[in-house]
Amino acid sequence: MFTSIAGRSVIVTGGSKGIGKGISRAFAARGARVLLTARTAEELEMAVAEMRATGGDAIGAVANVSSLPDMERVAQRALETHGGIDIVCVNAGIFPSARLEEMREEDWDEVHDTNLKGTFLTVRACLPALKQSAHGRVIVTSSITGPITGLPGWSHYAASKAGQLGFVRSAALELAKYGITCNAVLPGNIRTEGLEALGAEYTAKMIESVPLGRLGSVEDIANAALFLASDEAAFITGQTLVVDGGQVLPESLSAIASG
Repeated sequence: MFTSIAGRSVIVTGGSKGIGKGISRAFAARGARVLLTARTAEELEMAVAEMRATGGDAIGAVANVSSLPDMERVAQRALETHGGIDIVCVNAGIFPSARLEEMREEDWDEVHDTNLKGTFLTVRACLPALKQSAHGRVIVTSSITGPITGLPGWSHYAASKAGQLGFVRSAALELAKYGITCNAVLPGNIRTEGLEALGAEYTAKMIESVPLGRLGSVEDIANAALFLASDEAAFITGQTLVVDGGQVLPESLSAIASG
């Protein structure tokens, strides 16, 4: 039985949809006090209302993770509303597709500002409060794309996700003296709204590359985040947890078929 996280203060960036919404919902369902951020007020309000309807303690804050003043405002609201910050789930990310010969400098900058700079700014803004917590946790949503695999059209995204792991390892060393752990979850193919929009044929092709024969769910990623936030994971830091149904294991699709 895991120690309860009820009453702990959690911030989830990019928490209004997809994996972030799944993480927010999982923490709220277990009694944590959740502040989720997003750039779009309407989506944020809908996500918060959904969690409150099932008894969750959730509030929202419109913010851009690439803005330090925005993230400092988010941290301040968590302090004022929840009395502190115990867990920071750095989840906000974008993944526009662009081939190298077509990619503009601003395309590269936009992805890195959100995915990589946003990771730094979120932790920077929350650090003073995290240092006061007895259960300080930083959990970064990275990806298998970049750290382990590659995908044409996503070189900017892959570079940002690989960069997050460099941040996690070095940040873990700096934060250890405060008792704060810093780890990353690396999702594989996860069923989200964005993936569903790509159509059934695309989804079927993605499933073919997963040995377990299905796409992951947002709950699969949320469960990993819950574990890393738990007291039972207090001696784990600077690590990566791959949640991909075995996707990175086979040398080829034929390896899956012959298994």
